[in-house]
Amino acid sequence: MVFTPSVAMEFGIEAIALALMIVFLSGIVSMLISKKTKFPYTPLLIFFGILVGPILHLILPDTARMLFYYIRAFGLFLVMLAAGFQLKLSMLRKHMLVIALLDTLGLLITALVAGWFFQVVFHVPWVIGFLFGAIVSGTDPATLVPLFKVHKINKDVETIILTEAIFNGPLAIILTLVAFIFIIPEVPALQDVILIVPSNTLYLAATFFFLYQTLASALLGLGFAALTYYTMVKLKVTEHPYAEILVLAMAFGAYVFGEFIKASGFLVVTVMAIIIANYSVIFKKRTKEMDSAVENNTEFTDTISSFAIILIFVLLGAALSVSSATLSIIMYGTLIALFVVFVARPLATLVILPKTGVKKFLFIAFEGPKGAVAASMATLPIAIGSAFGDTNLVYWGEIILVSALMTVFLSMILESAWMPYLSKKLLGEE
Repeated sequence: MVFTPSVAMEFGIEAIALALMIVFLSGIVSMLISKKTKFPYTPLLIFFGILVGPILHLILPDTARMLFYYIRAFGLFLVMLAAGFQLKLSMLRKHMLVIALLDTLGLLITALVAGWFFQVVFHVPWVIGFLFGAIVSGTDPATLVPLFKVHKINKDVETIILTEAIFNGPLAIILTLVAFIFIIPEVPALQDVILIVPSNTLYLAATFFFLYQTLASALLGLGFAALTYYTMVKLKVTEHPYAEILVLAMAFGAYVFGEFIKASGFLVVTVMAIIIANYSVIFKKRTKEMDSAVENNTEFTDTISSFAIILIFVLLGAALSVSSATLSIIMYGTLIALFVVFVARPLATLVILPKTGVKKFLFIAFEGPKGAVAASMATLPIAIGSAFGDTNLVYWGEIILVSALMTVFLSMILESAWMPYLSKKLLGEE
């Protein structure tokens, strides 16, 4: 079902308000449990989503899907904006090569290896397997940030893992769109890029698309960051709450303009946030007013990102339909999730072994949880398949959705649970 504003009106404001009340109550219960147990709340959000949706029917599936349709992109936007404010360029420079390897070769290897196994298990075409692999290729800063607040680990290793996640979220989104080029080249957003490639080779078009989105997004993010910074300085818009409102407004503009030029709006916003957060390094000037503005924006984006994460995960769980077919997919999806955690991720991180040593490599290899990006992008195959009347893609999309959700769920649980043990054994941290 494709949702439009007219469809949304059919549900009624009261039904939507009631659903949102249940979603946020589920979120606060998850957070309180997390605070008590020191276990990340993101897997709990999925669990409560399934509880209030398919099990108790407090939120009807159609209502959950309608809300998720609108919140998915908006929520990811907020998560990417908040992630950008977490990054410190000084640490990025120190580990530039390792992070670059993880976000390029590591990302691609994860997609290819996970996609291959998905293809073998479900006997689907290679392109469908690659689509699944691309969706789960990135890691999740929204899960890692609260984890690192609870468990203090080696700062260099924390920087590598967190910075990798900040960049590979937007890059995983781009890689997912590349996968759609192979499946449905007729998607309008891809046609303009394919037409300007001087070849009929689809692989060349996909490669050009990835490079164009990455480079154009980085440059546009830099431009919007500079515009925002000079506006704040020249007009003295650095006080609370004016600075937060200005940055949020400019971020929305950056996203829209990025999508308009066929770049990645999510990556544009991430780069913009990184540069503003590190303004003193980029623009060679530091003031107390701008420091205060950056600090306020970091806290503000972290808060609204929490709202977005609650909405994304609870609604995704509530939107699932539980049937005998779904239960069968869950069994195979669990197998695939374990393969991603124990095989695909470690193989992908082998590229950094010469730079990190065995112990740091093993810790990084087993601390790459999937999260908001994978959960949100997992709904795209069904949506695009429905829009283009591709029944096969809709059918495969259901399998991708459940398998990706299991990968997100299990990677969060396992990698959160064993972090204290791995940090002690591999990094010597108590």
